[in-house]
Amino acid sequence: MIVSKFGGSSVADSVQIKKVKAILESSERRTIVVVSAPGKRNKDDEKITDLLYQCNKDVQKGLSCKETFKKIQSRYIEIAVDLGIDTKDLIDQLDSVRRLIDAGYGADYAASRGEYLSAYLISKYLGWEFLDSAELIVINSDNTANPVSYENLRSRIEDGKKYVIPGFYGRDERSNVKTFSRGGSDITGSIVARAVAAELYENWTDVSGVYSANPTIVNNAKPIAYLSYQEVRELAEVGASVFHEEAIAPVVEVGIPINVKNTNRPDDPGTIISSESNGSGVSGISAKGGLSMIRLRRLMLFKKSGMRHALLTMLHIFGIRPCYSLFGIDSIVWYFESKMASDSVCDSMCERVKDEYNLDSVAVTRGYAIMALVGPDMNKSTEYIDALIALKEAGIEVATINYGASETSTLIAIREEDKDEAVRVVYKRLFG
Repeated sequence: MIVSKFGGSSVADSVQIKKVKAILESSERRTIVVVSAPGKRNKDDEKITDLLYQCNKDVQKGLSCKETFKKIQSRYIEIAVDLGIDTKDLIDQLDSVRRLIDAGYGADYAASRGEYLSAYLISKYLGWEFLDSAELIVINSDNTANPVSYENLRSRIEDGKKYVIPGFYGRDERSNVKTFSRGGSDITGSIVARAVAAELYENWTDVSGVYSANPTIVNNAKPIAYLSYQEVRELAEVGASVFHEEAIAPVVEVGIPINVKNTNRPDDPGTIISSESNGSGVSGISAKGGLSMIRLRRLMLFKKSGMRHALLTMLHIFGIRPCYSLFGIDSIVWYFESKMASDSVCDSMCERVKDEYNLDSVAVTRGYAIMALVGPDMNKSTEYIDALIALKEAGIEVATINYGASETSTLIAIREEDKDEAVRVVYKRLFG
């Protein structure tokens, strides 16, 4: 059995949905499909999910979402007509959704309706059974799937039948509709794959796998044939956007492989993600900007027990949660997303932390990016040296480097304005 998830670009219009049907019908093993809400048809288009969030914002302002919802209704009706689906029931569904959004059912309910309506339409088109995720998947307060979700799915899915399931949402412990984070349809697909013990989880998108670098930055970047689960998590954490990092967890625990494939080029092999890696050396490079650096100094900083925990707790009070860290005998460097704290908040944090813990200095510097070199046994690799030489030759300053802490990645901090060029020069040095 194969579980196939199709992203927003794959179900953006009737042309794409016809491709989905052809893919599903090309193998009898593809018996369960998880779908996203329709994405953009072109660069100037709007995602259905964004329009639904706007509907909820209209309601929060005391307005009706009727005008915004007209765009959503028109989009779904157009798809239905093009696919030869009777629109009467669809219009009833759309009217019900709009009324409930107007009634104040909230952001999660509103956002989830894109996937709900997409799955409803596609189930009608395929003639497959529709299963509502809100009846099956229970999402904990920490945004993870409650184990009861697997039992719920297994109890509803029968051998020999074919199913369409909306991605992105489930319900909370009080039976209210609850969404995963954006891109969460990947998570739904992974949960379903684990529940049914799928032989393979396919993730269909608009690119032919996970690339060795962002192809919009590096023109000759190529898809990676094989990646380990951990390598994908590392790439996703630092900017790669093909596969939702949180979707790894449900399948990795039971060893179900993932195949990232291209709906528009279904014969391309894509990328296989499993417990096995690509071999040796750097598999891929990714980079993430929008970061700030906190540098704290005090003589013999770590001689005082519990100091690191106490400092982290203080940062959390100010809403700052570091995502990368480096430690020295007398210093700590933390990186965090700049949007977490304004300049005034950072100034207040620095003053309080310095005074309360008697530090020699505390400073926040804006405008950093983290570039990751990802591959198996990176803690034993010396390719980071070639990367550093390439950056030096290009005149790109390296702020910090975290080497050896992870078996699968080396992290290099650079100025944000150098991010794309850094990826290009390092890629050229390592991949030719």
